Amino acid sequence: MKLLHIDAFAGISGDMSVSALRDLGVPEEIFQQALEDLKIDLPACRFERGDRNGIAGWCFLVSSHEGNEGKEAAHHHHDHGQDHHHGDHKHDHHGHHHVHGRNHAEIIALISGSSLAENIKIRALAVFQRIAIAEGAVHGVPSENVGFHEVGAEDSIADIVCACAGLDYLKIDKITCGPLIEGSGHIYCAHGTFPLPAPATLAILKGIPFRQVDEPWEHITPTGAAIMAEFATVFGPMPEISVNAIGYGLGSRNTPNRPNALRLILGESVESDQAVLEEIIELRCNLDDLTPEHASSALNVLITAGALDATLTPTVMKKGRSGWILEVLTVADKAEELSELMLRQTSAFGIRRHCMERLKLERQFEEVKTRYGTIRVKIGMLRGEVIQRSPEFSSCAEAAVRHGASVRVVHEAALRALAP
Repeated sequence: MKLLHIDAFAGISGDMSVSALRDLGVPEEIFQQALEDLKIDLPACRFERGDRNGIAGWCFLVSSHEGNEGKEAAHHHHDHGQDHHHGDHKHDHHGHHHVHGRNHAEIIALISGSSLAENIKIRALAVFQRIAIAEGAVHGVPSENVGFHEVGAEDSIADIVCACAGLDYLKIDKITCGPLIEGSGHIYCAHGTFPLPAPATLAILKGIPFRQVDEPWEHITPTGAAIMAEFATVFGPMPEISVNAIGYGLGSRNTPNRPNALRLILGESVESDQAVLEEIIELRCNLDDLTPEHASSALNVLITAGALDATLTPTVMKKGRSGWILEVLTVADKAEELSELMLRQTSAFGIRRHCMERLKLERQFEEVKTRYGTIRVKIGMLRGEVIQRSPEFSSCAEAAVRHGASVRVVHEAALRALAP
């Protein structure tokens, strides 16, 4: 299986994605042809070699990506009020491009009426649809009425179309994405000052794990998030892979702490002969003087803090008292943190720990189209064979609210969409 792993250790943007694909070996002609097929006058586009903190790679330069240093320096502010320039790359959504871009309907017409290959059209439209849904949710308007402002400008259109063209050229079977990070400062956008992640970026990342770091600049742009969300099906550590090629796409800035680059890793997946066996720790305590409301609250806190699973089991304790058995499953690295949380959130005086192993299916995520919209589905596989398929409850619940339907009906629609 041909596998591509997105290593966004310093974030991801549209131009960084295109640059990394070029460095991975996609011929420049593929990108130029895609831009010609759009049949619109685009700013001058070119690739240029460079390096960030000693890491060499390509930069994808569109004329309106450049010349914004002064604006960028004024637009990013840390919590302590210090001025910072853009630390990741050009921002394709919040104030670094032409103020007036195309709206969603215009972009649909532009791409649909172009000479792009059908696969590229479908993917490019899907990326813009993700941005439109996110913007619509942020601004409280239907996605079809969204005006894209900067994301509708020519340079962002070029980023998305070229990224889709490059990925189509590679004919990849599966795309995975490593841990994502985002800065923790503030950003000035067309609608005012917001904390990072930017509102549209945060909406696009729903259902995708990421964490913030103490760096006062943006790492993930809406365009980068949408491209990644559209193509990646598994989020987590890099799977077992035989590496064939590595590509680095450079952002427009030199940043401290980490090279301002996106790394793409292309290779062949190495199928395991068995399900994944891993060591976990079970934390357990008995509770006989906690109300059901407080016990349930503790359960939610533990799940939010990163427990693999947490359950409350009713039981009868000594002297006939009713109570609960609280059981928490965790990886070893979080055992100490979760044990302390159990002591703080419950009436327990001690926590029992048990080291154990669990055998788990290989997991990945897919999306299915239903009459209630796109639903995220968890897939469990054993040696490449699909064993379990389960629509994600949160995805079903959100769709149910949007369409005024029950979660059960949406869940059943997703199962039907999964049927061969």
